[in-house]
Amino acid sequence: MIRKHAVLVSLVVLAVVMLVPFVIVTLNALKSPADYSSGGPLGLPSELYLDGIVKFWNRVDFGGKLWNSLLISGSVAVLATVLSVLNAYALGIGRVRGRTWILVLFLVANTLPQEALVYPLYYLAKQTGLYDTRLGVVVIFTVIQSAFGTYLLASVLGRFPREILEAAALDGAGKWRALWQVVVPISRPTLSVLLVFFFIWTWNEFFLPLVFLISNENQTVPVALGVLQGDKMMDATMSSASALLGILPAVVFFLIFQRTLTRGVTVGAIR
Repeated sequence: MIRKHAVLVSLVVLAVVMLVPFVIVTLNALKSPADYSSGGPLGLPSELYLDGIVKFWNRVDFGGKLWNSLLISGSVAVLATVLSVLNAYALGIGRVRGRTWILVLFLVANTLPQEALVYPLYYLAKQTGLYDTRLGVVVIFTVIQSAFGTYLLASVLGRFPREILEAAALDGAGKWRALWQVVVPISRPTLSVLLVFFFIWTWNEFFLPLVFLISNENQTVPVALGVLQGDKMMDATMSSASALLGILPAVVFFLIFQRTLTRGVTVGAIR
């Protein structure tokens, strides 16, 4: 009983800590500069003021930035999940030679800071003509995210029930068919969680897109927000509007796929 109350209190505290900043940002984004000056950041707006959001949207071409982030994050989420499945199927079920050392390599790749990857990736992007292109960023983050996905899924698929694969083989299913008709459907909860995480992680990336997307028409939402942080032409309400527009798509995406995350964490990969 005490443990249940402790968990409930922890959840309430976590919800308050997460919601209070979001509520404050939303209130300030809907205030006029006059309301902000008179009531401060914690005061309620006297009227619904949307000019700050509209001005920021038009000023940075937020629709284009939003499309870039959606395109890059969605592509990386799908491609990284597929690549993780293929790699993990070979390592976890196929039991290729040197499997342990390959997994160690993927683990080390996950620990490398992005600052250490900038110069070699910059050089490769320049040589291949992918610098300042959305495709180049998609390729980079697909590889980075799939390193984590491969390490995770290889451990999961390493415990995949062999009798299921043997039954599929007796029914005439080859390795490719067994992967897509047996392994993937059973592992769908874990794959769904990876897909959501890959999308959110890529959406929030700032450093590498800042380096590799220098053209205004190719920039993502975090880069556009970061570039304008020191702009003296922006007041507090417009800054709040930019923050609200930056986090709102990720929040909406999370709410849409909340049930998917819950089911994936609860059920696990093998049912």
